[in-house]
Amino acid sequence: MSGHSKWSTIKRKKGAADAKRSKIFSKLIKEITVAVKDSGPDPEGNPRLRMAIANAKGQSMPKDNIERAISKGKDKDAASFTEATYEGYLSHGIAIYIETQTDNTQRTVSNIRAIFNKFSGNLGTNGSLSFLFDRKGMFTVPKGELDQDEFELEIIDAGAEDIELDEEGFFHITTSMEDFGLMMKKLEELGIEPESAELQRIPHETITLDLEGAQKIMRVVELFEDDDDVQQVFHNMEITDELMAEM
Repeated sequence: MSGHSKWSTIKRKKGAADAKRSKIFSKLIKEITVAVKDSGPDPEGNPRLRMAIANAKGQSMPKDNIERAISKGKDKDAASFTEATYEGYLSHGIAIYIETQTDNTQRTVSNIRAIFNKFSGNLGTNGSLSFLFDRKGMFTVPKGELDQDEFELEIIDAGAEDIELDEEGFFHITTSMEDFGLMMKKLEELGIEPESAELQRIPHETITLDLEGAQKIMRVVELFEDDDDVQQVFHNMEITDELMAEM
């Protein structure tokens, strides 16, 4: 299994814990709210909202929660969020790319800088690490009763660059950023609801660490993820089978 597919698997497992689930719900609600403020409350005409709702359903968010988040986005008096990214290095030369949505950028950058400083990292300038990553569409789809060969042929036509089926029965599909919407549309036509559909930053090359070093990096990644303003965290550390087993 490729590194980014392993990362998707880790995220899914981490999302299963109740403590993590409340954090995930909070981030999904924020994304739905931002999507509505950005392009309106109709999922048919708002691809970003469709993606956010699909991700919420994939995490078993109750329908009422989704509807409340949409209503909150329509409220003109509700807080507005600013999207910002932060880039830097942790120990062993591991690059970190952080996507945030915040109503207080001063608070967000202060929190992120504090984590970098605590673990001897360096917060860089915007754009300084973007060359290390490609923006790709990543879909996680339960196999269920799907015929693997027929399904793969269908989604290759929709721009699938890579398709992997993991041991737990989930397809991990990679597309170019440009084909992300096309794949969303194809899955809708097939009546398939992905467990997750998101744009990820995939590293061109990865760095392999020993287990102890990798676990330390993952603890820092989790600290970033636990911040309420942080939506996504990407890195270029290799997710080894040994690390997967420990997580």
